[in-house]
Amino acid sequence: MEAGLHISISAEPLTEVGGLVITNADLSSVIISMLLILLAVAVRLNLTNNHRPQGLQNAAEWVMESLYNLTQSVTNSRVKTHTFFPLIAGFFLFILVNNWVSILPGVGTIGINRPASQLHGNEQTVFVPLFRAASADLNFTLALALLSVGLTQVFGIKYVGLSYFKKFVNFSNPIMFFVGLLEIISEVAKVLSFAFRLFGNIFAGEVLLAVTLFLVPLIVPLPFYGLEVFVGFIQALVFTMLSLVFFNMATLSHEH
Repeated sequence: MEAGLHISISAEPLTEVGGLVITNADLSSVIISMLLILLAVAVRLNLTNNHRPQGLQNAAEWVMESLYNLTQSVTNSRVKTHTFFPLIAGFFLFILVNNWVSILPGVGTIGINRPASQLHGNEQTVFVPLFRAASADLNFTLALALLSVGLTQVFGIKYVGLSYFKKFVNFSNPIMFFVGLLEIISEVAKVLSFAFRLFGNIFAGEVLLAVTLFLVPLIVPLPFYGLEVFVGFIQALVFTMLSLVFFNMATLSHEH
């Protein structure tokens, strides 16, 4: 690590609670979760008032309505829309805010110096940021990917029944058996694709900003901040859209 420039491909541990290691990415995601919950509670309490909606409530209603219409346009079913919408809205908002955390002042720059090792009697220290965008942690994106693909199987069983597994295991003829193996590989590939696409784009953006700010701290980095806002939005939308499409496809019978 060069002086003033800190880049780490993995989230760094801050403390340990009952044997569970808490990283800076964990801390950021917990804070964001609490802020989103408080925001939802504030909007919900505002609905009880009889005055004309404005400000925060208008913005929240616009976002929710847009996500609901997006879900409806894919499913073409009110029942499935009501089932998928809470998950789709949760995915989008949680990923979007986590993606945008990296451009906030203090994220990646405010931290502590922790002992690294003992060399010739001199204690070496390493800088550990207190906050890190959770989307730039592969553990976080892998967990989201597993959740998305896991829910796909759940919805498949819910709407199609046990016959859902026919697309994975089918001994009717050699061709269908081979197709089933390809379907299993496809499900595994979805997890890897989800996890590495989100992680790669957000982490690459963090590195770009860090290097640019280190080399030319004034004016030049501004366009890259705008680019990161755009990339963060697109990646949240891509993850959400793919999850929605996979959820909906799982509800269709294999023959259909």
